[in-house]
Amino acid sequence: ADPIEGVIGAAHAGWKGAIGGVLESALDQMETLGADRANIVAAIGPVISQRAYEVGPEFLERFLDDDPDNARFFAQGEGDRAMFDLPSYCRERLRAADALVLCFPVWNFGYPAILKGVFDRVFLPGVSFRLEDGFVKPNLTHIKKVAAVCTYGGTRLRAIGAGDPPRKIVTRHLLHVTRPTKLRYLALYDMNRATHDKRAAFEARVAREMEAF
Repeated sequence: ADPIEGVIGAAHAGWKGAIGGVLESALDQMETLGADRANIVAAIGPVISQRAYEVGPEFLERFLDDDPDNARFFAQGEGDRAMFDLPSYCRERLRAADALVLCFPVWNFGYPAILKGVFDRVFLPGVSFRLEDGFVKPNLTHIKKVAAVCTYGGTRLRAIGAGDPPRKIVTRHLLHVTRPTKLRYLALYDMNRATHDKRAAFEARVAREMEAF
């Protein structure tokens, strides 16, 4: 979905669709409807797990012919069988994106539960970072631009008093695992008492920043 332009796409990606480029085609179609690829946030829904996806050698050969690096998505099964990791394969194809844009309301000076759940699944060793000789090394360096657009019910002063965790996660933690060349944090504080003019000014600022982004 592109939360800025309000364009939502859904694609069914079985193995034929995934290797045939259905995910990339979905992004192309969303762009024809006004979406900006840099703003698109993707999620992979319920899907068959690797331990349940047994395939034959001809299946494996097709993926290796397409890209020898696809071997990482297969585990050895019984005999000549292999176990295919379709979720990871789809995730890696979506990872070709080079920008991450977060759009969310801040609740009690934290992230909404569903977004917090995404962070808990992504900010893990081997996903967003890796450990080398005891040091954290970023894995998401293909992401060149990061932005967050959010609203707070409380004032900036109250957020500072609480440590403003959402801002720190974007400007410090995300910065460390992505190393972007551009980073923007656009926040409307005191949303509960914001006037129409204040909201309009914030929307105009977001529009300018995202166009430049």
